[in-house]
Order: sequence, then C-alpha cells, then structure tokens
Amino acid sequence: MVVHLTLAGLWGGLLALERRAFLQAMFSRPLVAATGTGLLLEDAESGLFVGLVFELYWLGSASLGGVHQDHETLPSVCAAAFASTVSAAAHSPGTTAIWSLAILLFAPMGIAGRAIENALDTRAVRYLGEAMTSAEGENFRRVARQNLWGMWPHFVAFGLLSFAAAAAGYLFEPIERDMPRALLRGLGWAYPVIASVAAGLAVRGSSSKKAAVLASAAALAVLATLAVTGRFS
Repeated sequence: MVVHLTLAGLWGGLLALERRAFLQAMFSRPLVAATGTGLLLEDAESGLFVGLVFELYWLGSASLGGVHQDHETLPSVCAAAFASTVSAAAHSPGTTAIWSLAILLFAPMGIAGRAIENALDTRAVRYLGEAMTSAEGENFRRVARQNLWGMWPHFVAFGLLSFAAAAAGYLFEPIERDMPRALLRGLGWAYPVIASVAAGLAVRGSSSKKAAVLASAAALAVLATLAVTGRFS
C-alpha cells in the first residue's frame, strides 16, 4: 500500500513537470499517463481503459506549451490511481463499474488542475525574471536554483493530489463491497456509454466527412471488445 501511494505521488508530480517544464515528450497525455499509473500500481488494465476514455475526450488538445481549458493529465492519473488501488485492495482485477466510477469522480479534476497550474505559473514568473538576470551575469548555478524553486510547487501539488487519489481507492474498497449489485451493474454498463461518447467527440473534432460513421464504428468496437472479454460488472 505504501509503495503504491508513493509511486502514484511521484508519477503524478513528475508528469506535472513533464507537461510544462521539461521534456514535453507526450508522457503526460491521458493514455500514456493513466497506463503508466496502472503499470506502477500493478493494474495496467485499469490504467489503459481509464486512459483510453480520457485520451479520446481530450484528443487533439496536445499541450506542447499551449494553453487549454482543462488539465488533462491530473484526472487521468488520479482516476487510474483510484481504480488501480480499489482493485489492489480487493485483490481482484479491475471492473468496468470501477472504471466508470473513477472517470466520473475525477473528470472534474481537469478544471481544478488548470486553476492550480495557472496559480503556480503566476508564481513561477517571478523566478523566471530572476533566472534571466542571473543568466545575464553568468551565474548559472543560481539560474539552476531559481528554476528549481519555480518548478517544485508543481511537483508537490500534483504529486499530493495523485497520492490522495490512490489513498482514496484503498479507503473506498470496503464501500464498494457493500454497494448494491444493481448499482454496480449500472456503472458497469455506463463504461461503454462513456467511452462511446468520448469516441464520438474525438471523431467529431476531426472534421472528417464520415465522422458519424466513424463514431458509430468506434462505439460498436467498444461494445464488442467489452462483450467478448466479459468485462461488464
């Protein structure tokens, strides 16, 4: 449990930096971020299926230093961490019911993450100015120090939120055991609906003349995959 919580926090913090401060190699995209979370928490399947929905929902919104309405990385990591730790606590594979619940619970974190990032970016501007002044004076050791001071709040804030999401999964597992079977089954069937809507939004944003056909095919593919693999709760 402690290892899982620690890994979730470290991964969430590092992705917050990768998204804006360094590298920007797309590791912070929802599919990669969530799948990586699942791998670290020993439930790659939950990470993959959660990340798939968020990737489709935010498809076409690659950051690369740009500004978007939502913070797509935070909800992806938090939802995957939550779903993975619920499974770990239950000592069972992930289910569509838990994936649906994780997505619904943490999707709003996209708005919260954007607000937090904007506030931290505003703070970091002061350190950027000081770093530029130090660079002009060839004091590169101080430049490195100023850059670290500008970045560490992002790592800590998003790391703690990811840590908390993973902890919430362990705390929620006893509640999940007592949930009515009908509710769990409903949540299980909600997953293909959510995934189909996300796929439709992704295709609609592609400006393709066959968007409706592609969206329908994507929805049918989701349903067929889940039916064949027996992933409904």
